[in-house]
Amino acid sequence: MSHPGRPIVAIAFHSGYGHTAVIAEAVARGAAGAGAEVVSVSVDTITDEQWARLDAADAIIFGSATYMGTASAAFHAFAEASSKRWFPHAWVDKLAAGFTNSGAKSGDKSSTLGYFATLAAQHGMHWISLGVQPGWDSTTGSEDDINRLGFFLGAGAQSPTDAGPEAVHTSDIATAEHLGARVAHQAAIFRAGRTALAS
Repeated sequence: MSHPGRPIVAIAFHSGYGHTAVIAEAVARGAAGAGAEVVSVSVDTITDEQWARLDAADAIIFGSATYMGTASAAFHAFAEASSKRWFPHAWVDKLAAGFTNSGAKSGDKSSTLGYFATLAAQHGMHWISLGVQPGWDSTTGSEDDINRLGFFLGAGAQSPTDAGPEAVHTSDIATAEHLGARVAHQAAIFRAGRTALAS
């Protein structure tokens, strides 16, 4: 049941091996901790009811592992299906953000985050960046710093290809929580502004 004062933050993601799901869960915790109602949708099994929940959200955070320089095929199928929302402008002026994971520390994750931002722009959404300085960028830094991989457009995570979801780095989990909280905060501002204008 939606609360009229709380922003609704939806997380639309695909996880092939469980690592990206760990990041999605961290984004959800961050958003919930910042006061949002959170809706998590695994896009490879999305239902009509879940599409409707995305339509009702104040913000949608996109997530996928980076495969061969872009989001997964399952996420691309979801993005193509979202064209049914594009025609009636159903997602115009919602907030958007993104996160991704790959085996390499870079792994061309910026390509995936850029793809998410372009998808959001095509829908007329407002992109929310990570909003935190890079960590681990000096001799006094540590791989335990938040945003240890130094992404700005969204949250980037790195997981060893020969280890399970339990190997997702604690810094990347903290970075994802930060992203969720930031989007929830911005969604609350947008919702309050719309309420004020309506009154």
